[in-house]
Amino acid sequence: MFAGGPHLRGALERETSRPKSVGATLARFGTYFKPYWPQLLLVVAFMLAGTWAQVTTPDLIGQIVDCYLTPAVTSQFSGGPSLPGLPSSAEATQTSNCRFPEALQLTTNAERMAGMGRMILLVVGLYVLGAITGGLQFYLMTHSGQHVLKRLRVAVFDHILRLSIGYHVEHEAGDTMSRITNDADTIQQAVSFALVQVLSGGLLIVWIAYNMFTRSVPYALVAMSVLPLMVLATTYFSNQARRAFRRTRKSIGSVNADLQESIAGVREVQAFSREAEHIEAFREVNAANRDANIRAVAYTSALAPTLEAFGYVALMLVTAVGGLAILRGQDFFGTTISFGLMVTFLGYVQRFNQPIQQISVMWTNIQSAIAGGERIFGLIDTVPDIQDQPHAFPMPPIRGAVEFKDVWAEYKPGEPVLKGVSLSAEPGQMIAIAGPTGAGKTTIANLIPRFYDVSRGQVLIDGHDIREVTSASLRGQIGMVLQDTFLFNDTILENIRFGRPGATDDEVIAAARLARADSFIERMPERFKTVLGERGAGLSQGQRQLLSIARAALADPRILILDEATSSVDTRTERLIQAALEKLLAGRTSFVIAHRLSTIRHADQVLVIDEGKIVERGKHEELLAQGGFYHDLYMSQFRRQESSLAPGGDGRGTMEPSPAG
Repeated sequence: MFAGGPHLRGALERETSRPKSVGATLARFGTYFKPYWPQLLLVVAFMLAGTWAQVTTPDLIGQIVDCYLTPAVTSQFSGGPSLPGLPSSAEATQTSNCRFPEALQLTTNAERMAGMGRMILLVVGLYVLGAITGGLQFYLMTHSGQHVLKRLRVAVFDHILRLSIGYHVEHEAGDTMSRITNDADTIQQAVSFALVQVLSGGLLIVWIAYNMFTRSVPYALVAMSVLPLMVLATTYFSNQARRAFRRTRKSIGSVNADLQESIAGVREVQAFSREAEHIEAFREVNAANRDANIRAVAYTSALAPTLEAFGYVALMLVTAVGGLAILRGQDFFGTTISFGLMVTFLGYVQRFNQPIQQISVMWTNIQSAIAGGERIFGLIDTVPDIQDQPHAFPMPPIRGAVEFKDVWAEYKPGEPVLKGVSLSAEPGQMIAIAGPTGAGKTTIANLIPRFYDVSRGQVLIDGHDIREVTSASLRGQIGMVLQDTFLFNDTILENIRFGRPGATDDEVIAAARLARADSFIERMPERFKTVLGERGAGLSQGQRQLLSIARAALADPRILILDEATSSVDTRTERLIQAALEKLLAGRTSFVIAHRLSTIRHADQVLVIDEGKIVERGKHEELLAQGGFYHDLYMSQFRRQESSLAPGGDGRGTMEPSPAG
């Protein structure tokens, strides 16, 4: 169904209003990093080294000022006129923050310049160290993140294939694809870069705060006076951004779903001239995605300048308080402060504010990743409706006896599709299922391989309740030929071999001959090596049907289900494959959802379904003689096929194919 309008916006509101656990989501991420803990330890080591370098450089710059520059300046004015706020040489030595006493003993500018040069080289070396460790952190996290992304996608894909058919019926394929592609990419970007920035930034903040308090508690409090405002701003904007990013992850899923649906149904769109409607609907879901992204960007854009402004306020406070203290010779706290210590604090404040701003920006990326992770883990946590029971055992080789005992089935609670259906098929029998559209024919076919479970009653195969055996062992012995044939973007050979992966080329070719598919395959450019387009593009519906029959023949199942298997094949082609079907069905129990008289005539038993109940059963001739529901169905739908099936028929008397019931 094409999404859009209030239905889409309502879905987005429901999605974003659900309570989420950020901690639980992050913990789930952590489990995927377990195999890469050696690399993570190296990341931590490089993070510590880089943070130490960043914390040490402001202190060294302050030491350069107090140990080399201040003594040099004061010595120039010793004995001369005093300048306001400039301490004497003796005072400078007493109030200096210099922790290198030997530097204060230097008497010439040349000596001071040499010492200052060594300190500058050390500072440059620390900057280089920080750059190298930062690059190594990024590389190691990217390497680990790519492996985690691979594991996560495999886990999601594995789970998708194990989900019940009902899940895929109820959920759009495009949205599911968005979770495994866009959402996973968002997570990878966050864990590869943003997570490192947030962790290293947090470590830098704590380390700088510790250093500031060890240097001067009063000035540390001045420098951090705006921190509560930063925390409040970050909390508010982050919460709003997380909700906005949840909307963006959901909305991009809707865009992908509509895009996938429109591309898949482009022929129908063009055939019915519905391009304008689909374009308008796509504009609407695209606009919803645009609005969600703008809202998210608005909050993320507002946070960085807000924190930057608070950072400038902190710088001005430290400059004002420290500058006045230096000019007065004593600060407001009754202590003295050196010019170098004020420079150190200014460096600390600048570095203290930078990681806060970086964290605010990177944190929004993590918020987006968390929103994507919630969607991915929500999919992984979806419990399949059909699961093997703990005591399930492998299905023994099937003989083909099938029995329904008072079976009730429903897709929605309280709306039964089958109502007390009982039937029995002996090994090798052909059971034709006829009835109007929506009567429950396909539901019977879906219950045999346990695509759905009964709500009441039992389905038995060779006396075994199919809920007590493993699904893989059951379905491995059941073949299906559906009305809507799906072919993969691969060679004809591999598409047929899909029925039995271990089959040889000769066995595949033999199955194609049995299905009468070899005649058109031999006309293909590379015969069996011809690569088919998506969903078998380039083949007619009848040719795709023949390949599906060949696939089933190769699988050699004991139970075969034909869901309108020849509905898209013209009558002349049907005559050609009828003999192949007889060979294929020989010795196998088969259930045929029939819209062709030719199939019904050959059936050992015809089950007539109406409104979820078997209203009549018997052979074709017996049911006609009864003059009941089947007789009316035959007169309205099947009789016109007789002329085309008879010798000399024009081949145009087929019944219109209808959706599965």
